[in-house]
Amino acid sequence: MLSLFPELFTYQMIAPFILRVTLGLVLVFWGYRGIIARNPDGSRVPHGGMLGIVDVATGILLVCGFLTQFAALVAVVVLGAKLVSKMLAKSLFTDGVNYYFILFVIALSILFTGAGFFAIDLPL
Repeated sequence: MLSLFPELFTYQMIAPFILRVTLGLVLVFWGYRGIIARNPDGSRVPHGGMLGIVDVATGILLVCGFLTQFAALVAVVVLGAKLVSKMLAKSLFTDGVNYYFILFVIALSILFTGAGFFAIDLPL
């Protein structure tokens, strides 16, 4: 394979690790925000806590590298739903939609490549 830096192929499993941890931390942050979400009148947001718990659990699994492909599948489904809802509210590839699209692609790539370095689970 033609490459400018063939010695970096030794470290090719770092890429899924970086993507996995980044996506996991974003999901934990979103989940935490969803769990503590309140309406302007001070009441709790309906179903915000349940989706927040799913986001936090998925994020923790991704950061730890445990059941990575299952967590990536859950992230693909959740991010796909969020992406579709954002696309219906705005046009394709605007600022808000780009962010969800990039996270969706990261989750999809983790689903196909696996956990990478520093993971608890074995490759499926």
